[in-house]
Amino acid sequence: MHRIEQLRQWLAAQLPDRAFDITPASADASFRRYFRVQFADGAPARIVMDAPPEHEDCRPWLAVAELFGATGAHVPEVLARDAEQGFLLLSDLGSRTYLDVLDPTDAGRAHSLYADALGSLAAIQAASRPGVLPEYSRELLARELALFPEWYVARHKGHALGGDERAQLDRAFERILAVNLAEPRVFVHRDYHSRNLMYLEDGRNPGIIDFQDAVYGPITYDLASLFKDAYIHWEEGFVLDLLARYWDTARKIGLPVREHFADFHRDFEWMGVQRHLKVLGIFARLYHRDSKDGYLKDMPRVFAYLRASCKRYGELTPLLRLLDRLEPEPVEFGYTF
Repeated sequence: MHRIEQLRQWLAAQLPDRAFDITPASADASFRRYFRVQFADGAPARIVMDAPPEHEDCRPWLAVAELFGATGAHVPEVLARDAEQGFLLLSDLGSRTYLDVLDPTDAGRAHSLYADALGSLAAIQAASRPGVLPEYSRELLARELALFPEWYVARHKGHALGGDERAQLDRAFERILAVNLAEPRVFVHRDYHSRNLMYLEDGRNPGIIDFQDAVYGPITYDLASLFKDAYIHWEEGFVLDLLARYWDTARKIGLPVREHFADFHRDFEWMGVQRHLKVLGIFARLYHRDSKDGYLKDMPRVFAYLRASCKRYGELTPLLRLLDRLEPEPVEFGYTF
């Protein structure tokens, strides 16, 4: 039996005597698929997650949904479940993401939406405790960094690292990991950005999705995901203002942020470096291994974030030199009057 027929049969058992239709809602970079369930009687739509058990385990999603939901964060409500088959029936948070509604020319509205996102994030972080979620360990952080030389440098750019280049890259990775691992630790969504935050018409923003890979790790990680977003760019002044407001509020409510904003900002920048190296590797792998080319257009934005941070810190100069060899910066000629 085809997977979609299994899904229809399961839904029919959960929704007896109700006429419904299903249409694709979204898909992500994994094997998970989402369908919108619409009813003939006009009742509110639902979402059904299809997580094929041979590829995906939906139980981590369920555990994190309960954990984050208990903080007051707006996550989908689980209406029915079959973890063995990999089917979940969920409340529908709509089809408009933050990315759909954010407008770089409307800083006021963007500020309000990000303030809501920071409020939900702070609530999740305030509930943090060790031993609940997997550790964002050195091994995991290093494994993510390894995606960059394997998939972006070698496969995507076709660049074979020389011995000296590899040694310099390894030293840069050690510096990055040392900063990341010295951070205070909290619950980390791990992909807290504009495509995983849903815009809700009732104002209870944001709806939060795609949290199944949550871990216990560095406090600036989700902030780097949010403000160094692979899919939308904001001017540094806008980001610094929101980041400073978060830091001030975090101190007042007892979150474990650094005492001085400059130290907190450095952590944020270096966390962004780790994430962007990983993201470039993942985007390259999605293209070359999985034939998904939709992320190629976002690579230049991620690369620009990475280059800007490497320019700011002398310890990352060897990494900056490699970036310049992979993607030389345009040289501007002429005079500006």
